[in-house]
Amino acid sequence: MTTNGNGKQDIILRVKNLKMYFPITKGIIFQHHMGDIKAVDDISFDIKRGETLGLVGESGCGKSTTGRAILQLYRPTAGSVKFEDRELTTIKGEDLRRMRRHLQMIFQDPYASLNPRMTVGNIISEPLEVHRILNGRARRERVKELLDIVGLNPYFINRYPHEFSGGQRQRIGVARALAVQPDFIVCDEPISALDVSIQAQVINLLKRLQDEFNLTYLFIAHDLSVVRHISDRVAVMYLGKIVELTDRVTLYQNPLHPYTQALLSAVPIPDPIAEAEREKKRVILQGDVPSPANPPKGCNFCTRCPAVSRVMQTHGIDCKIVEPKFSEVASDHWVACHLHEACRP
Repeated sequence: MTTNGNGKQDIILRVKNLKMYFPITKGIIFQHHMGDIKAVDDISFDIKRGETLGLVGESGCGKSTTGRAILQLYRPTAGSVKFEDRELTTIKGEDLRRMRRHLQMIFQDPYASLNPRMTVGNIISEPLEVHRILNGRARRERVKELLDIVGLNPYFINRYPHEFSGGQRQRIGVARALAVQPDFIVCDEPISALDVSIQAQVINLLKRLQDEFNLTYLFIAHDLSVVRHISDRVAVMYLGKIVELTDRVTLYQNPLHPYTQALLSAVPIPDPIAEAEREKKRVILQGDVPSPANPPKGCNFCTRCPAVSRVMQTHGIDCKIVEPKFSEVASDHWVACHLHEACRP
């Protein structure tokens, strides 16, 4: 990993107070604004050069929207996204197109993200054409090189996506993302649509490419065991907000937020008769996830949190009214929970 002159790791991406609201309208001709779906609601984090930040949470919590807002595929409602100290939310047109050479995305569904009417060669070379990189024979040789890098036969260049398996298609998606030699890649649940036997191959490929090309990843997933394997730090997201952020070892050994504890309690241990599995305390959450169009007042997790009464008794704080601050409670361990108010320095 790259460090600066002071020995500290460089920050490649800074996200501050990011919001992504989708308007709710009523009417066909004259549309009236009735409210907003708060897909991403005021989140902040940094990503260091060469690291992998895992972003986890249940379906619909805003993980994929966060990735797309960072890449400006969705224009954020508010907040700041700085890539190498360049503000992305204010640039557009040709400047934005040039910046996108440095930021790429691997999409979730390898069956939907590849154009079935284009050959593999055309799919991978399209970013090279858009960014005017190489021409003719040199571009074709670059495509063959990329296929070889991701573990596919270079002579597959004239085949179509339907001739490949799901794992092979995702490798094609990885090759397309690598084509313009980016610095930062958003991996949007890149293995969720693949067989379990193939998932490990794709994860190992991503780790190898990261080491080889000094890549930085935002790895979005809902499988905590996968995130633990590939990530350096992990951010846990619930209903549009990040509720906990720390390194992977600390998160799995000492989760502080009740939602993180519930997620980890659901991760099975490979040996079902192991002592750790027998002694593990299950956390069963009651109720359903509230609508992002009408999130709860106070803490977003208060409607399902088993610690609400304990917070009132120990701290005298009503979680249903007072929203917790996302603060550092220990070294590089950030939590948004009133339960740990007293732990904050």
